[in-house]
Parts: sequence; C-alpha cells; structure tokens
Amino acid sequence: MYFLLATLTSFSLGFLITPIVISILRKAKIGDVPGGRKIHAKFTPSMGGIGFVLATYISLAIWGWQFPVPDIRYLLGAIALMFFVGLRDDMVELEAKHKLLGQLVAVLLVVVAGDIRIKDFHGFLGLYEIPTIISYLFSSFVLLALTNAFNLIDGLDGLAGTIATITLSLLGGWFYIQGLESFAVLSFALLGSVLAFLVFNWHPAKIFMGDTGSLALGFSLGSLTVAFMEHNAALPSGAFLKLEPSFTAGVVLMIYPLYDMARVFARRISQGKHPMSADKSHIHHFLMRMGMRHDQVALMLGFLQFILILLVFILGDFSDNLVMPILSALVLFMGYRLDAVTVRFVKKKVINSPRVLENRVIHPARRVKIKLEKQSVESGRINSN
Repeated sequence: MYFLLATLTSFSLGFLITPIVISILRKAKIGDVPGGRKIHAKFTPSMGGIGFVLATYISLAIWGWQFPVPDIRYLLGAIALMFFVGLRDDMVELEAKHKLLGQLVAVLLVVVAGDIRIKDFHGFLGLYEIPTIISYLFSSFVLLALTNAFNLIDGLDGLAGTIATITLSLLGGWFYIQGLESFAVLSFALLGSVLAFLVFNWHPAKIFMGDTGSLALGFSLGSLTVAFMEHNAALPSGAFLKLEPSFTAGVVLMIYPLYDMARVFARRISQGKHPMSADKSHIHHFLMRMGMRHDQVALMLGFLQFILILLVFILGDFSDNLVMPILSALVLFMGYRLDAVTVRFVKKKVINSPRVLENRVIHPARRVKIKLEKQSVESGRINSN
C-alpha cells in the first residue's frame, strides 16, 4: 500500500511542479532552440529533470522513513550529485573531462561506499567470483556506460521516459516481491515522477529532460539494475522469480540504450569519426526518416524492449551462457534488418523525389484545371518613371 502511495505522491508532485518549471524556464529562455541536430520545430524548455527529481525526493521523505532507506543513503546522495552535474552542464556547459569527473565521483560513492557492485559472474564465460579491485573497476565502468547510454537516447519526445517507465515498473515489482523495500520504494517513487514528466514530454513535448534529468535518471536505472543483478544471484535456487541468467537479466533491462550506444559508436569509429561526435545516426533518427512520428517511435521501441525482457524471463531457468548468445543474436539481427529497411526506404524516397530544377510531367489524374475569368484593362495614364 505504501509503495502505491509513494508512486501516487511523486506523480502528483511532479504533475504540479513541472508546469512551474516550464514557466520559469520559458521566462529565463533556458532550453533548446531548433536547428542543427535538433528535430523539434520550436523553442522548448530543457532541464525537466528538476521536476521529477524533486518530486522523487519529496515522496521519499514522506513515505521512505518506515523502510530501511539507510541501506541506500549513498545511492540517494550519488543521484543528487549526478543531478547537479547535469544541472551545471545544462546551465553552463561543462568540459567533457570535468563532466566525466563529476560522474565518476557519484559512481564511486555508490560502488565503494554503497557497495552496490557486480561481485560475481556466476559462471558466465567460465567466471565466478572476481577480485575486489576488479569488481570496483568493472562496476564503475558498467555504471558510467549505463548512465551515458541512457543520456544518448534522450533525443526524442517521450522516448527516454518510456524506456525508464518499463524498467522501473519491472524493477519496483521485483524488489517488492523479494522484500527489498528500500530499493522498491525508490523505484516506485521514480516511476511516479517519470510518469508525471511524460505527461509534459509526450509529443509534442512542452519540456525536455536535459542532462539534468537524463544523467540522474540513467544513473538511477543503472544503479538499481546492478543491485537487481546481485540480489537476484543471491537468491536460493528455486526461489520465486529468481532468474538464472543473472547477468543477461541485468543487460536486458537496459538493452535499448546499450545497443544504441554500441551501434552509434561502432558506426562513427568505422567512419573515422570520434565516438562522441554528434550526428543523426541513432535508431530513433532512422525510424523518423521512415516517416514515423515521435510517439510512434517511442511506443515501438518501448514495446520491443518489453518483449526482449519478457523473453529473458521466459528463459529464466537457463544459464547466461545460453541466454546471452540468444539475446545478442536476436538484437543484432533486428538492428541489421532495421538498417536494411531504412536504407531501402530512403533510397526509394530519393528516387521518387524530383531533382532540383527538374520539371516533371504531371500525371493526368493529378492535373487540376484552372478557370480564369476574363478581365479588361482600361486605358489611362502610365507613369514611365
């Protein structure tokens, strides 16, 4: 009951706070202007993360006191730190090294102080328990990758919020069933505030997350996913909703951001570009080129992520050594088909489009008769100057 109340509270607060944030940002003229890589048509306020992060923390303050929130005190502090890193970057752009340094401090706060880390591969690739220093390094790399992968998909109305909603719903439900109340209340509080944000971020968006929201939310999702992996692996064999492919289960919860980042980086490197250079090679850009609307792309990619998560749950009795190759092959095949279909569609569209300065014969069925009325011109004086 309290988890439902935490969700409703954060949703209500987010719904009330976000319009105020939009109004303030509009007056301050803080937001994204159309042009370049931007695919929106008008000035739109950014930094929408202010609304849902604030709503989440207020909801936790109201309902979280009765749960063992001290278990996640370092995580809550790290999320706040990541929020301020994003806030600073949105207001005054940070250099890449300074931005990464701020992210790294938040990551180490969770991994080292909070002890939320990957400690065991549980037989995946023949690996089991890993040394502590390797665990710290690998877990830090994973959290940085998940945070920035999520940040990269925040380029379309409603997309990042839709992906986050699916993942938070599943994580919150799983933590609740397993009795991990502190992680459950955080998941549900985030879920409610993100749903409220989606009301204003759905196409046509009235506000964007900005780094303020995408870094904090991506980091939260990454940390909760790592916690899920370790707690899932620690369950006794045969426990309800214990997934044997623990590593794969963690990957699939963030499969779309991870695949999109890997795909974009691979394409840029193969073209001789820096992997962090900006372009329009993300999956959502490809789907937009096929004529899909923002909301259609968000729903389609969210549905695909949900199906892949469901598949891993169905294969939950098998090991990572079997499920991970199946998931990887399926995702790579879907990505290959998407690229092929998109390229074919764009080529067809280019062929059918008239060239510059080209006059094409109009098809008889498309000809329109124009009737002009007869008019007479009266004589008069003409100014020759």
